[in-house]
Amino acid sequence: MTHPSTPIDHGTDTDGESVGGAPAGRPVGRDGARVDVHETKAWYVDGLLAILVALVLAGLSTWLFTRMAISIDRGTGSPVVEGVAAGILLLASAVLFSSLTIVSPGDTKVIQFFGRYVGTIRKAGLLMTVPFTMKRKVSVKVRNFETHELKVNDADGNPVNIAAIVVWQVADTAKSVFAVEQYDEFVAVQSESALRHVATSHPYDNPGPGEESLRGSTGLVAEELAEEVAERIAIAGLEVVETRISSLAYAPEIAQAMLQRQQASAIIAAREKIVEGAVSMVERALDRLEGDGIVTLDDERKAAMVSNLLVVLTSDHRVSPVINTGSLYT
Repeated sequence: MTHPSTPIDHGTDTDGESVGGAPAGRPVGRDGARVDVHETKAWYVDGLLAILVALVLAGLSTWLFTRMAISIDRGTGSPVVEGVAAGILLLASAVLFSSLTIVSPGDTKVIQFFGRYVGTIRKAGLLMTVPFTMKRKVSVKVRNFETHELKVNDADGNPVNIAAIVVWQVADTAKSVFAVEQYDEFVAVQSESALRHVATSHPYDNPGPGEESLRGSTGLVAEELAEEVAERIAIAGLEVVETRISSLAYAPEIAQAMLQRQQASAIIAAREKIVEGAVSMVERALDRLEGDGIVTLDDERKAAMVSNLLVVLTSDHRVSPVINTGSLYT
């Protein structure tokens, strides 16, 4: 007889321990993230003061070691006490020197004390922080990432080549260090995944009612891509500054056919415009002729005149109009 297993809580221990457990057996999304850490401010003071104190302690230690040697040589004084004091001062000086760190503008230092995260230093300069700590540099400068030119199918199933530029930076240094393995690689993978999803959600051109095309609405598509990438990389403590579509074209295997379709659509649109203008001009000409009483035309003569005018106005080549000097009825 089997007994149902009791699900294990996937929360975080109150002592900061990362809690594991049995797999959920289903996609858990961001709720399944086991590392729950947020950036905090680390303790630090001005490093110049620490250097000054460390140098003073080192000087006193040297002086005491010298006195100890003299006391041993002369057999006077308390060389043991002087040696112990000198050793303590030297150790204190070494501790102060080990706590020094240099932070450049645009960089931060993530501080770990024997594996435990104690905070982040964002202030630039020479600083003193908790001694015996590991200090990991994390850049918070704005970075560019350009995706590879991806071949995807748009909403209509046509293969297109598309690429984008994602401008991003580190917002939460603790998450970027501890929540993911390599946050720069994480940005690359998630950006290309989001680009594929956005590209397959829109047609390349000729959008339907309520749709946005990739070619005609690149600004809106870029905003949608920025929102999706930002949502995906937030778990790593990263934020998106902006995104831009850097390359967009039909795949080579259908590029020629799509070009012919676009040319045909353009020709049809131009023809419609030409015919519409020609009909308007013929209509005004007939109204002017009849209104001014220049000539009186019956329906058959109007048809012949309209035909000749339309041929002249809509022809692609230069035409020579035929002047009829006789009668249509003889």
